[in-house]
Amino acid sequence: MTIDQVFEAFNTLRVLVIGDVMLDSYVWGKVERISPEAPVPVVNVQKREYRLGGAGNVLLNVQSLGAEAIICSVIGTDSPGDLLENSLKEKGLNCEGLIRSEHRITTIKERIIAGSQQVVRIDTETDKPVSKAETDKLVAKAKELIPSCQVIVFEDYDKGVLTPECIAEITAFANANNVPTVVDPKKRNFLAYNHVTLFKPNLKELREGLKVDFNVDNLEELKATVQHLKDTLQAKGALITLSERGVFIDLNEETHKLPAHIRQIADVSGAGDTVISIAACCVALGLPPKSVAAISNLGGGLVCEMVGVVPIDKNLLKSEAKRLI
Repeated sequence: MTIDQVFEAFNTLRVLVIGDVMLDSYVWGKVERISPEAPVPVVNVQKREYRLGGAGNVLLNVQSLGAEAIICSVIGTDSPGDLLENSLKEKGLNCEGLIRSEHRITTIKERIIAGSQQVVRIDTETDKPVSKAETDKLVAKAKELIPSCQVIVFEDYDKGVLTPECIAEITAFANANNVPTVVDPKKRNFLAYNHVTLFKPNLKELREGLKVDFNVDNLEELKATVQHLKDTLQAKGALITLSERGVFIDLNEETHKLPAHIRQIADVSGAGDTVISIAACCVALGLPPKSVAAISNLGGGLVCEMVGVVPIDKNLLKSEAKRLI
């Protein structure tokens, strides 16, 4: 496939994103005095904004590529949950797999910013695993949606939506239906993702998840560690993001290490979400491993040039891909 054909084919995809979706709240204000109640600044609020966080950023990246993004998650019936559901719908995202539970609070991360300085972050959340009844609902919803999707992304932030039982059941069902599974792991369930198609930890997560240390600049040691990871999880492939060192992929009996593109780094937040979104769409199209790694690596670098968490610009990615890949 040519680059043009790949980017055109992204528009045909349905991508199911299963995991922890949350709300990011930003409160901007000015500080002109110290509180008389305690030695803390008084922030006079001027502006408040809500953005999609966690798996929400993956949904936005998938949508930016032209694919249909479908969320499958459990959130609360509280007012942050209402805000979150409205935000998803306003962005034109498919909420068929969204489950509202009165036994759970919706994760909201509030950042109070005075001038250009973050004063404090307030997290309202639970990280306890969802109940058996909620897991059953989530799995049933996923099974309903999987046959019409071309790829599944597990977007795990250790907030409890994904449990080992849920992961195992959904992965088995996906494999039986020949739908690839792509994973962005966190610590708690790291070793629970067995038999997946592509597992995408960063270097720190790889070391901590396997409890190994190795010289990442020694290609043989890196290859051996990734093979150990694949053997442990019985995974078909792994894509390791190595920040300034680029990416390494081991998939379909091929290994490739690609260097990072030299960028003016403004903000690395959200880069991992962009990489997993692009990788999932490339895997859904059955692209060769080197192409999966190259386009994902390029996208991750491009969003680092933007300030804040922003989804990938498809046209920019396409023109850069034509120039560099």
